[in-house]
Amino acid sequence: MKTNRLPRWAERFFPGGMSRCVYIMEDSIVDPVNRSLTTYTWNLNHTTLMSVEERCVFQDSAEQPATTQLKREAWISSSIFGFSKPIQEFGLARFKSNQLKAMKGLEYALSNLQGETPHWLLRDTVKPASEKTKEAAKTLVSAAAPQKPRQYV
Repeated sequence: MKTNRLPRWAERFFPGGMSRCVYIMEDSIVDPVNRSLTTYTWNLNHTTLMSVEERCVFQDSAEQPATTQLKREAWISSSIFGFSKPIQEFGLARFKSNQLKAMKGLEYALSNLQGETPHWLLRDTVKPASEKTKEAAKTLVSAAAPQKPRQYV
């Protein structure tokens, strides 16, 4: 289940009785021959508002032995007529912000497993991405605001 708070502008798209929880499905494929792990993740509900699909491929690095490469791809779509583009842009900004946090958390956990001390602080690296998310939200809100009818004389 995804725990991000729903932005205020999105509340107008959610009826009062609709669940605020977003359920996530993840499918993982381990390929021992090619020494790779592939994960597919997608949301199960609220797909009309926003559908997010992600694929991550973890594989041995050919250039740097004993390291792992990660290729992450995401597809974000919305079926809300007239608002799909701003919703997609907001979703992408939120996705990038969340992925930055997730990667820093993964690096932190791996460094602890290996007995190393991380050389960075999470709060120092997440701030720029969260600022971009706020800007994307402001853009979306301004795009969603009702426009005054134009008068032609």
